[in-house]
Amino acid sequence: MKVGFLFNHDALHQIRHTAPIIAEIVRYPQVEAVVLASSQVQEDHVRALIGDAARSVTFVSLVVTPLVAALDRALRFVAPFRRVATLRQNAAAFADLDVLVVPETTSLLLRERYGVTRPKLVWIPHGAGDRSVGFRDVARGFDLVLLSGEKVRDRMLAAGIIAPDNHAIVGYPKFDTIDAAAPPRLFADARPTVLYNPHFDPKLSSWYTMGRPVLDWFAGQDRFNLIVAPHVMLAQRRLHASVEHRLLRWRRAFEVRYRDLPHMLVDMGSERSIDMTYTRAADIYLGDASSQIYEWIARPRPAVFLNASGADWRGDANFAHWQLGEVIDDASELAGTLDRALHRPDAYRAAQEAAFAATFSRTDEPASRRAAAAIVARFG
Repeated sequence: MKVGFLFNHDALHQIRHTAPIIAEIVRYPQVEAVVLASSQVQEDHVRALIGDAARSVTFVSLVVTPLVAALDRALRFVAPFRRVATLRQNAAAFADLDVLVVPETTSLLLRERYGVTRPKLVWIPHGAGDRSVGFRDVARGFDLVLLSGEKVRDRMLAAGIIAPDNHAIVGYPKFDTIDAAAPPRLFADARPTVLYNPHFDPKLSSWYTMGRPVLDWFAGQDRFNLIVAPHVMLAQRRLHASVEHRLLRWRRAFEVRYRDLPHMLVDMGSERSIDMTYTRAADIYLGDASSQIYEWIARPRPAVFLNASGADWRGDANFAHWQLGEVIDDASELAGTLDRALHRPDAYRAAQEAAFAATFSRTDEPASRRAAAAIVARFG
């Protein structure tokens, strides 16, 4: 059985969600593993994550024509042009696979538009958040969906986008890649550290309307350190579009003046922004719509959410994570909110522990091993 793993994105944040499975699935003698990567950077990242298992894997480079590469240089900051073109121009590379494992849904174009019908398609969502975009009808196009836990499964079943017989709960393979050692110290002093982790969604993100007031507030105070580490896609593009909310927003350039402050660390997309360095090192989470909040509560700590869109969020499943901390509507509320977080650090501990247990299935067996077993059991 030939099982392919596709890595076809502008950034590297999806790789840890599926790459660990490769090291487990090559243990099956009937499996031939193939990694299909659309850049050398992605291939190198996969190799680093799977270590010696790379010797048992065939690596395929997905290339595009010079014209596509040139157009991508002009369009990459506004649209996923290269991602789609890579699928179209490399359709033949997928034709002899029995199974294709992906962490996103664009890959369905292979079947729906480019005539690649043979491989069974396996989807592992890259995150376990609550945004409505993760529960769209497009999920029905997959032959097997591997899920992190009961929360996501129950919502997908209720929406009718998965069936009782085409999914499995396997846990969260990304956790298998995280170093268990203590996170590094990121600041010279012992001030409490806040992680500001805005999403890129043009409606839900706090960055477009509240980002500057938030950074200005932190720049002008001396009680907290601040890590500014947005979702990596915020920095990848200048124009952000939301199909679900039918909204476009232009991202302003990040102001250099914030980078020179010793109590503020700015990371617009390094390895540390995707390997949980910051979610493990900080003391208070400040965000909006990112699924990283669920990685944060692996160790319960205070969280604050910025309601930049004026959402009527209570009772809305798309904002379930806002029950895990205090929600504020304006940056002027930061001082009092952060004070309460410091003085009552366990106020939301019970809610966070319950949410983590519902979101992530944890057993003695690594999630990546459970995922590999589920794929082989279904298609092997």
